[in-house]
Amino acid sequence: MKRARQKVMVEHAVPQTSQENKKQKTCLYGSAFSECDPHASIDWGSLPHHVILRIFQFLPLVDRARASSVCRRWNEVFHIPDLWRRFEFELSQPATSYLKSTHPDLIQQIIKRHADHLQYVSFKVDSSTESAEAACNILSQLVNCSIKTLGLISTAKPSFMNVSKAHFASALTVVFVNSKSLSSIKIDDTPLDDPSLKVLVANNSDTLKLLKMSSCPHVSPAGVLCVADQCHGLKELALNYYILSDELLLALSSEKHVDLEHLRIDVVSENPGQVEFHTIKKQSWDAFVKHSPKVNIVMYFFLYEEEFDAFFREETPVTHLYFGRAVSKAMLGRIGLNCPRLIELVVCANGLQPLDDELIQIAQRCKNLTAMGLGECEVTCRGFIEFVKMCGGRLTQLSIMEEVLIPDNDYSLDRLHLEVSKHLGRMWFPDMMPTW
Repeated sequence: MKRARQKVMVEHAVPQTSQENKKQKTCLYGSAFSECDPHASIDWGSLPHHVILRIFQFLPLVDRARASSVCRRWNEVFHIPDLWRRFEFELSQPATSYLKSTHPDLIQQIIKRHADHLQYVSFKVDSSTESAEAACNILSQLVNCSIKTLGLISTAKPSFMNVSKAHFASALTVVFVNSKSLSSIKIDDTPLDDPSLKVLVANNSDTLKLLKMSSCPHVSPAGVLCVADQCHGLKELALNYYILSDELLLALSSEKHVDLEHLRIDVVSENPGQVEFHTIKKQSWDAFVKHSPKVNIVMYFFLYEEEFDAFFREETPVTHLYFGRAVSKAMLGRIGLNCPRLIELVVCANGLQPLDDELIQIAQRCKNLTAMGLGECEVTCRGFIEFVKMCGGRLTQLSIMEEVLIPDNDYSLDRLHLEVSKHLGRMWFPDMMPTW
């Protein structure tokens, strides 16, 4: 009887222990609260540093700045270096832009107290020259920086292109010389020039891994060749086709150079007939792919139909192709013949002639093709089903506008959906044109 009584007492004690544990969890940060009373007021100024830091990391910059004025302790956390490793300067003109802008007083505070903490820095500017010049002025003051990544982002042209070349080069030189550990640079649509690239290479050749400089008209083939010759750790490169050369591909294929992982090439023409595009030799492409067998070669085309003559006459190891303007049947036929490494193909527009034969040839010869997108083109339902049947389940992405597909005697659009789904091994529907 005595043992039974003890057992009952122990069983009644369990809920009490559970309540005590719950109370202890409520008072996890004992120093942060005056008492372990759930009705007691919280002393926010006594929160541990790591808790305040975690809160600040989730706050937008403006709210973080306001929170820093709560008390001295929060202001101390506001200036902890970890909060300033990554920062985006947003610069815009209120009279002409809807974008928000970093307050000038905060910019000066960052330059004064946190310039040496900045490591991952980007500038997002609107289309005004004033905002681009303001970005250059900030860059010129980062004399004690140790930046690892730098990005200059224009939300609309012309922005940086209207800044004087001397001012822009001077600002970049400050960062290039003082950082000495830059690994990633994105400076598309800027007046970057060859002398600036030489300064970059002289101070950051051992660390540079990514360089994106599309639409930089002052950079020559010799300038980018200087980068390839000395930055042997470079893994990603983005540039315009006019500075791509056989010499550059061979430099990227040297034994000293690591395998390139990603090469993006923009092929752009604003005025039809005024630009003559050169041809890259097959031997240069072969040497490049032999050295970097897993490289993704991405080409964006913004040309007029009559300007494609220089491309894909011989085998080209491109993996991703995007056509932003109309492309001819003949051009698509050459792609099927000479692009065996092709993984993704996006055609925004073609014409009024069905592309059945061209798609079937691409399916036959491009054995790595996994993604296809067609916009203003025409393909018969029968031809499209034959294309999908040949590719099979390897087509992980298939985006075709319904208007592209032409019903024929064998297949209606309803039956097409069932046939394509069967060959893909998953449910598939054509994309619908949105009605606004």
